[in-house]
Amino acid sequence: MMLHVYEDQLSGFELKGNLKEDVYRFLVHGKCPKTAEHCMKVGEEAGRLARIVGTDPAAAEAAGYLHDVSAVYPNDRRIPIAIQLGIDVLPEEEVFPLIVHQKISKAMAEHIFGIKDVSILNAVGCHTTLKAHSSLLDKVLFVADKIEWDQQGTPPYITELLAQLDISLDHAAFAYIDYLCQRKETLKVVHPWLRDAHEELKRQLF
Repeated sequence: MMLHVYEDQLSGFELKGNLKEDVYRFLVHGKCPKTAEHCMKVGEEAGRLARIVGTDPAAAEAAGYLHDVSAVYPNDRRIPIAIQLGIDVLPEEEVFPLIVHQKISKAMAEHIFGIKDVSILNAVGCHTTLKAHSSLLDKVLFVADKIEWDQQGTPPYITELLAQLDISLDHAAFAYIDYLCQRKETLKVVHPWLRDAHEELKRQLF
């Protein structure tokens, strides 16, 4: 068990046994109230999408609640924490540590919140970039997170994403990734998982 790594974040915090409430309290305890609200919204949206596409809504909700629990660690602590947890850190993640948060959230979901369901853990672990050979649950969480984005204002890609969602979940996932890839000169890095997902979906859909 890796709980010693999270000692500072767990000080004064106690799990009560209700995942949704525990995640919300954990993030507020870690001074991330906006992320707490975001995670609740993503959990609800993931559950809604899961019912539409025919995958487990409870698993989708759990993945949504958990996906950003690593927000309690600021960017400058993410690479050291990832290394402590034995996470494989890619060169792109070293350049832009924000992206490694998906892998840290996966570890925290297992270690702190006791998640054993590999499908939930895997979805949390690729919710920012997606990846090739992703599961239905991976895509549900990925798209839910983009619909309920955590920035100010309206997402610039949302009209196209929602239009494509009327066709399929895969089309919606592709719409967002393609939006990024068309603007890759403006990105700090292009994560290899994102690039792989883009190529795979493009082959499958077009």
